[in-house]
Amino acid sequence: METLKRTTADLDRLQGHLRRLLERVRRLEEENRSLHTRQDSLVAERATLVQRNEEARERVESMIERLKSLENAG
Repeated sequence: METLKRTTADLDRLQGHLRRLLERVRRLEEENRSLHTRQDSLVAERATLVQRNEEARERVESMIERLKSLENAG
């Protein structure tokens, strides 16, 4: 009878550990999804900023060329 009580107690303890592990896995999966979403957002934002930077660089180069043309013409 004592062995049965010990086995039942061990199984109860194991069940508790499994519940806690499953909850931790669920939380980590949720966090992982959230982090992937945030990463996707940051990658998109970075692409936009790189594009805007390239456009600004092209405008500055164009202004420099126009100034050089005016300087050479005058």
